[in-house]
Amino acid sequence: MKRVRFDAAGLVVPAAVLLAWFAATNFGGVPAYKLPSPQALVQVLVDFATGWYGVTPYAGTLWFHLWHSLCRVLTGFALAAACGLGLGFLTGRIPLMRRLFDPFLHMIRSIPGIGWLPIAIVWFGVGEGNTRFLIMLAAFFPIYVNTAHGAASVPTLTVRAGRMLGARGLTLFATVIFPAAFPEAAVGLRLGLGVAWAYLVLGEVTGVTEGLGAVMTDGRMMGHVDIVLVTMIVIAVAGKLTDWLLLWLCRRISPQMRKGGGRA
Repeated sequence: MKRVRFDAAGLVVPAAVLLAWFAATNFGGVPAYKLPSPQALVQVLVDFATGWYGVTPYAGTLWFHLWHSLCRVLTGFALAAACGLGLGFLTGRIPLMRRLFDPFLHMIRSIPGIGWLPIAIVWFGVGEGNTRFLIMLAAFFPIYVNTAHGAASVPTLTVRAGRMLGARGLTLFATVIFPAAFPEAAVGLRLGLGVAWAYLVLGEVTGVTEGLGAVMTDGRMMGHVDIVLVTMIVIAVAGKLTDWLLLWLCRRISPQMRKGGGRA
């Protein structure tokens, strides 16, 4: 297995953005109520996590809100992964299932996520059920599409070779089809997880009182641009960390992905 190599080039753009941000807020006359300086935002972030400074009403509440958001994301993503992988492999390998489900699912996929919000509130009410439903629905489609394509793209000769060696039914799926299709399914899983974090905010702005999206909404209404930006940063970091964890898990599952290198 190849080692994960750190690429310093990935720091160039963030460093340039940080420098431009510092210059604009400290020398460019950009007011703090529109864009706080990087050093002020660091103080708010530390206060959000520890409560040391008491500069916002959210001091020391980061881990409480992050825990609730993380539970919602992982629950919705797990449901989406179970449904997306299951249906993806079925429609990818069984023509009748593809004819039955694929046109309908692609039609539903064209509906934007915000369009589901009113009906989700009617079905599940304001709160947990609504948020998890939106996350699951959003994450389902990239998982399904990539899994179905990966399963359908398994070479016929590979499947025939497995059958010649005596693999049938679930054994053929476990030893031939799943390993060959999983790298593409893993791409869908990673896309789905990223979408899950994006739709977390959409779900949490609809009435829940805990979670990063709820803090973001309260901060906007109270004029705390700093806490809005801090919650955006926390979501970005949490999303990247969970993506790394998912990638690590996928590489444990798939030998092909382990051989493919270490860049995320």
